[in-house]
Amino acid sequence: MPTPTKGPRLGGSPSHERLMLANLATALFQHGKIQTTETKARRLRPLAEQLITKAKRGDLASRRRVLGVVKDKDVVYALFDQIAPRYSNRPGGYTRIVKTGPRKGDNAPMAIIELVEELQVAEPKVNKKTAARKAAQQDKVEALAPADEAPKSAPADQDSEAPKSAPADQDSEAPVSASGDTDAAREDSDEATENKA
Repeated sequence: MPTPTKGPRLGGSPSHERLMLANLATALFQHGKIQTTETKARRLRPLAEQLITKAKRGDLASRRRVLGVVKDKDVVYALFDQIAPRYSNRPGGYTRIVKTGPRKGDNAPMAIIELVEELQVAEPKVNKKTAARKAAQQDKVEALAPADEAPKSAPADQDSEAPKSAPADQDSEAPVSASGDTDAAREDSDEATENKA
C-alpha cells in the first residue's frame, strides 16, 4: 500500500480527491498547461508523469490503465499518439511547475503546471548487431563492385592518372593448371605442336 501524503486531503474523501486529480490530469493533457493551487499542482505531478510513462509503453494494458483514470477517450488518444512520442528519449520529468502570485479572492498560492516541450526529435533506436551486419554487407557490396565504376567520392582527375586496379574477384585471375604449367609454357607447347603438324 502506498504511503499516504502528509497533511489534509484535497477533497472531502479519498474518492473525491482521486476524481479531482483525474479531472486535473485530463485538463492538463487536453490543454498542455493549467493554472491551479500549488498544493494541487504538486499532487498532480506524480500522477501525470505516471500516466505519460504508461502511454510511452503503448500496449493495450497500459491504455486500459490510463482509461481507468482519464475517462475522456479523445484525451487518451492524444496522450498515446501525440504527447507520449515527444518524450520517447526522455526518462522522466515531463511536467514543470511555475509559481505565480496569490489568488485574489482567498490569497491561495497559485501555480501553473505545464508539459515540458521536447525540442529534440526522437531518433530511432539502432541495434548494434544490426548496424554491424549492415556495415559488413556494405563492405561486401563495395568489394564486389566492378572496377570500371569509379567511386562517387573520388575526384575525376585521380581516376585518369592512377591505373585501375583489378577487382578482388576470384574469377578475374587465370586458372592455374594442376600440372603447374604457366601461360608461357602452354604457349610454347602449343607452338611446338603446330610446328609438328
